[in-house]
Amino acid sequence: MVSVETTGKTDLDFSFDPVCPFAWMTSKWVRIVQARRGSAVDWRFISLRLINSHVDYDSHFPPEYEARHTAGLRLLRVASAVRERHGREAVRPLYAALGARIMESAPDAGRAPGWQGAPELAADALAEAGLPTSLAESLDDASRDAEIQAESDEALSLTGKDVGTPILRFAPPNGTALFGPVISRLPDEDQAVALWDHVAALAAFPGFAELKRSLREQPQLPSFGVTAQETGPVEDWHAGSRRLKK
Repeated sequence: MVSVETTGKTDLDFSFDPVCPFAWMTSKWVRIVQARRGSAVDWRFISLRLINSHVDYDSHFPPEYEARHTAGLRLLRVASAVRERHGREAVRPLYAALGARIMESAPDAGRAPGWQGAPELAADALAEAGLPTSLAESLDDASRDAEIQAESDEALSLTGKDVGTPILRFAPPNGTALFGPVISRLPDEDQAVALWDHVAALAAFPGFAELKRSLREQPQLPSFGVTAQETGPVEDWHAGSRRLKK
């Protein structure tokens, strides 16, 4: 696998919030393609809590969203400390370890709101990623928020503000960026590469703006209590994961 530090360049910038299930699903797809193609991915930050800072959470979101988004910001502080002290490549295994604990576990029922940002979860993920568990202390380091805000603003400057996570920038620093793609299930390896080629081709055309359908299945993740390829009523979780119009 190509190292960002070694090459000094990336094939893709992937901006994520660790509590967004759609970013997680897209990241799993990108990792498959990355392994097959040997591409270099820079895992970058975008905070749902910060980009929704102007929103009255009580009026616009279900009760658990503020705690969940705040947990995401706390985990990004840890990721910021990891990147600062151990390099950009270290963010990749950390995000993988966080996602496995948040998205591949049982549904949230019975857990306190914001459990995703607990010190124990962060420490366990750090240990799995081969990083010092002491970096979990960065959960409360608000001095890192300015860096996370700037990176969030940079991602939104590439797509426009009325989007969510993830944001992908192809062939940086001059390539185009897209919100998503939002996928609800993980493709197999052959499908993953074919899907990637189609999306990359769309992104390469500067005039491409949007493809969308609102009717879609639940994310096929254990945290949603959904079994493989199950369909059914779709809760618009992603409505709370985007920056709302002012």
